[in-house]
Amino acid sequence: MALPPRLVAAAATALLAVTLGVAPSAAAEPPPLPVIMPTPQSVERVGSAVNLAGRVEIIIGDDTDAAALRQLEEALTKAGVERIDSRRTPGNAPARFVLGSAARADVKKALNGTDVPDAPESYVVQSTRDGAPQGTIVLAGSDPAGQYYAVQSFRQTLTVDGDARSAAGVRIVDSPAMPLRGTIEGFYGDPWTHEERIDQFAFYGDMKMNTYIYAPKDDPFHRERWREPYPADKLDQLAELATAASAHHVRFTFALSPGNTICYSSESDFDALLEKFEQMWAAGVRAFNVPFDDIDISRWNCDADREAYGEPSSAKAGAAQAAWLDRIQHEFIETHAGAHPLQMVPTEYSDLADTGYKQALRTMDEDIVVMWTGPDVVPPAITLEQADRAATVYGGRVFVWDNYPVNDFWLTSGRLLLAPYAKRDLGLSEHVVGIVANPMNQAAASKIALVGMADFTWNDRDYDAERTWKRAMDYLADGDDAASDALEVFADLSRLAPTFGPDPWQPQSPALTGRIDAFWSAWDTDPAAAIDALRAYAQRIQAAPATIRGGAVDRGFVSDARPWLDATELWGQGTVTLLEAVDARLAGDGERSDVLAAEAAALRQQAAAIRVTPAENRWGAARVRIADGVLDVLHSDLQRTLQELDSAG
Repeated sequence: MALPPRLVAAAATALLAVTLGVAPSAAAEPPPLPVIMPTPQSVERVGSAVNLAGRVEIIIGDDTDAAALRQLEEALTKAGVERIDSRRTPGNAPARFVLGSAARADVKKALNGTDVPDAPESYVVQSTRDGAPQGTIVLAGSDPAGQYYAVQSFRQTLTVDGDARSAAGVRIVDSPAMPLRGTIEGFYGDPWTHEERIDQFAFYGDMKMNTYIYAPKDDPFHRERWREPYPADKLDQLAELATAASAHHVRFTFALSPGNTICYSSESDFDALLEKFEQMWAAGVRAFNVPFDDIDISRWNCDADREAYGEPSSAKAGAAQAAWLDRIQHEFIETHAGAHPLQMVPTEYSDLADTGYKQALRTMDEDIVVMWTGPDVVPPAITLEQADRAATVYGGRVFVWDNYPVNDFWLTSGRLLLAPYAKRDLGLSEHVVGIVANPMNQAAASKIALVGMADFTWNDRDYDAERTWKRAMDYLADGDDAASDALEVFADLSRLAPTFGPDPWQPQSPALTGRIDAFWSAWDTDPAAAIDALRAYAQRIQAAPATIRGGAVDRGFVSDARPWLDATELWGQGTVTLLEAVDARLAGDGERSDVLAAEAAALRQQAAAIRVTPAENRWGAARVRIADGVLDVLHSDLQRTLQELDSAG
């Protein structure tokens, strides 16, 4: 993630002072701390910026993580460093990096008393004036993932201004709040493409997410044809995905969903699952999940289960699932060194009632991780009390499958869900083992919400939903201020977050709504000023799509959002035109006002005609929804205002 240009100037000033040997003015404000995403547990300034001249050296060892080294070299090359020497002993380069395990002697010496937290994936980034003429930057991890995350944070301290490049003089001491952080591709509709998944893994690495669960409902070999091995070409793709995920310290988790047709008493069914898992193991997969979601447990799929467990009921289904999962745990997971704990998704996954089904699940091996979607399928909030209750009824701390920003249900028809990741209690990390978000069919467009989820799961004590939402725009815009602002205007038009209830859990277009409220507040006293102010914002809406398409923004996002961008441009143009019609009417030019009002109506019709097609979602070709309930209401109110002005002469 590039540093936004608005932060470059201050850092460049500090760098110039260091380069010229001039002490900054005592009255000068110190440069701001760099913005690091996800938000670190601790970041402080420890001195002036480190000038990165044409040559740097990276001191490595046998413990140095290869992915971290590759990321560091790529970051320095992108910043314009001309020569990078990776070596095992210090040389005479102007600037030095020390990259490796916190336990390595030279790393520990360079840290000079700063401790790396004793927890998985922890790290320290620390600048010092010692060791090299321009300074030394230590990148230390408690494990290989920690080293990789140290580099990801260091990348965000870089500033480039012309030929000058520097790294902020900071100390970052950091570790994740939650052990499991990432996504589950668990939606209905078109699965992500191979290329989209590869892109997602790089994004997860940037955001320090460590988990991806492969569970697309419409992959037939995942669900309907679960007994069959994957064909060779598909297996090769899955093996490539497992390797690509590992390159970013992301755990590729393979999920197999047998519940629609399983016979729990069948040895051949159990053997089929083991053979499928063995196939995945050979492809490099080390984490496994068995979802029993969205199945009918009021019936058995075979007579043998009726004989073994009795008449069907939710409690009997829970007992059958628990026994089956215990066998997988004991006969596969525990016999494969390096396998991660088995995960499962209950059939009763979204409530807090202590049912016979959940009581049966509590008999499972305690190492099996149980997933929970919150107090509802699409929860409007998740509280600490609810998480504690879930731990009680499921028999241990749960792993949250968060159904946001997934848009595969009918209330999301025609929508991108671009609201912040919000209404999850701060401190939830003490009550759950982690969170994976279920994203949209539109992979790149999901990144706005996923940046928030990543920030929350990394540091849920210092999480601010609105702040992180804005930083997601910076990330997608690669630090381009104009593109980031345009994304913020555009995303505000798709902030409605539906749930299965009658009311959304996040409202539509709060920024636009505030502008409209201000317009009507000013209308009675100064209508001309009211029109000017709202017209200026409508012009921003109209201009935002062109800026987003202009090149700085993530190209996958632009592709995913294409029909919504088209509709936004038309709605923005129509709003500007309709406001000008009102302005003309106020000026007494009724003829021009009528022409403009007709143009605005035509633009609205064009926007309403835009469909999401070809559709990735099961809701099929659908009318694009942009600021519905806000912009359309504004247009109705302005049309009525025109009529009232006409009647009043």
